[in-house]
Amino acid sequence: MSKLLLVGCGKMGGAMLEGWLARGLAASDVVVAEPAEALRPKKVKGVASSSEVKEAPEIVVLAVKPQSMDGVLPDLKRFADKGSVFLSIAAGKTLKYFAGHLGASAKVVRAMPNTPAAVRQGITVSTASKTVSEAEKKRCHELLEAVGQSLWVDDEALIDHVTALSGSGPAYVFLLVEAMAAAGAKLGLTPEMAMQLARATVAGSGELLKRSSEPASQLRVNVTSPGGTTAEALKVLMANDGIQPVFDKALAAASRRSKELAG
Repeated sequence: MSKLLLVGCGKMGGAMLEGWLARGLAASDVVVAEPAEALRPKKVKGVASSSEVKEAPEIVVLAVKPQSMDGVLPDLKRFADKGSVFLSIAAGKTLKYFAGHLGASAKVVRAMPNTPAAVRQGITVSTASKTVSEAEKKRCHELLEAVGQSLWVDDEALIDHVTALSGSGPAYVFLLVEAMAAAGAKLGLTPEMAMQLARATVAGSGELLKRSSEPASQLRVNVTSPGGTTAEALKVLMANDGIQPVFDKALAAASRRSKELAG
């Protein structure tokens, strides 16, 4: 076994490929297979493109959309029989699902990344079948770290909660920007200025949070002067009917839907 096979090279698969190459993976060790004939794999110098890979790869990274998975697995089962590890980033596709298509002894890692992986600022949580060795998990961990942070859980059921928090989370942040901008416009700012202020504030705060060793709660306190404007706004946001119960309900709904989609 030698090559790393990337099945699907869309936004997420392409981001992973760029991250691997940036971290020193030789282009000659990667093969990209795009199952949809109408699509063309991202062209990267030195990276081979082929839908007819014969040699069993060390790792097969499944980066196709969940609805396309049924169509690609039959041809890939031959690699499972030869010991390849399957690393899937397809939402809703469980270890049980892959065992049903690849065989009970197949080595499968189920990963849940999020879209900031496109700029190598993502976070991924993974779980593995019992057939995956620690060395193989480490190799998958290294591949996932190329696009951000990587965490592991033993209980696959937790992936539904991860999906609700970090998998869907970027949409919540973008909605926050929309809401802040809309509120600013209602106060009299132009919509363009309000959006620019909201975007810059959220992006800058995220970078500050990333660089700081202090917890989010302390960073909040740091910017809140007693009796000031921030404190007045937080009285509303942190009230019993404020933002926390809304997020509680939203994440519970997302987690519930994740379980439903997984069957």
